[in-house]
Amino acid sequence: MKLTAFNAIHKSLGAKMVPFAGYEMPIQYEGIIAEHEKVRNQAGLFDVSHMGEFWVTGKQALEFVDYATTNNVASMEKGQVQYSTMCLENGGIVDDLLIYRFADRFLLVVNASNLEKDWNHLSDLVQKFQDVQLTNGSDGIALLALQGPESKNILSKLSSANIDSLEFYHFGIGDVNGLPMIISRTGYTGELGYELYHDPEESEQLWAALMEAGEEYGLAPIGLGARDTLRMEMKFCLYGNDIDETTTPLEARLGWAVDLEHNDFLGRDALLKQKAAGLSRFLVAFEMLDRGLPRHGYEIFAGDEKVGVVTSGGQSPTLKKGIGLAYIDIPHQKVDTALTIDSRGRRLAIKVIKPPFINKKTSCFYGS
Repeated sequence: MKLTAFNAIHKSLGAKMVPFAGYEMPIQYEGIIAEHEKVRNQAGLFDVSHMGEFWVTGKQALEFVDYATTNNVASMEKGQVQYSTMCLENGGIVDDLLIYRFADRFLLVVNASNLEKDWNHLSDLVQKFQDVQLTNGSDGIALLALQGPESKNILSKLSSANIDSLEFYHFGIGDVNGLPMIISRTGYTGELGYELYHDPEESEQLWAALMEAGEEYGLAPIGLGARDTLRMEMKFCLYGNDIDETTTPLEARLGWAVDLEHNDFLGRDALLKQKAAGLSRFLVAFEMLDRGLPRHGYEIFAGDEKVGVVTSGGQSPTLKKGIGLAYIDIPHQKVDTALTIDSRGRRLAIKVIKPPFINKKTSCFYGS
């Protein structure tokens, strides 16, 4: 297994370590519920250095990224971040990702579990272009996510950059504790937050500075367990659970990240055909009406008819009830539809709801 630059810190803090996407990562420190509540109410610090980063340069960089992804890259301003997906020719999702537009290049941030697959996919596509260079910068970049309502107060103590002026889904080059890095107004929790792309050799220094500055605001280290419950309360997709190569962005209700009117991206024809023919299922949010916890793979029924399957599920620490995401056949996907879930042979009542499960003014949309 690979180790992030923060591995020794996690172990010194007594974190429970697990294998994840080829890395040894912390799943929890104090406990998932306590860490979840820290992020919702104060602030949490996540090691997400397992994410992959690819640089795209060259005269045709824009054309290449526009072809490889489903959103309208040409509409991006310099310093802007865009959520998007990459599709196969049949419309299936290769991955969801973030795109960063610099003055002379692009940075693609992909999911850790798909890093090798994404690299091979993009390496094949780049052959269609004469002047594009694709570089895997993953090993030279470490990534911390500072998330929670107090995150701006903490970061402002350490940076000379104007943190107040950094808009949602934008980024800049700035310093934190004197260290140069990319400061991005993004995250995976639904809370106010920032992601800090930096040199792995400076990771321990950055962690220590953030934890010291955040002490008065209740900053705590957060593991992958709480990261999952936080994203699920916002109905953020997790690749491998809620989206994969057998699902399309339209089915996953990611149509806002698909611009069918712009350049001919890979998979566009298939998505246009699917839209014209009409979809047969959608990814929906649901809550448990009976006591019990939904789990990935549980079947969903309307009477005796199987109409769906759970993709993500568990206990919401905020709502203190079971919640989940599921693909449900039309017309049973409508809000307030009452259905049942098969939980180990028991039929439990659920209800389709309008997402997200909790209302937040600041939301982000990506990745595992």
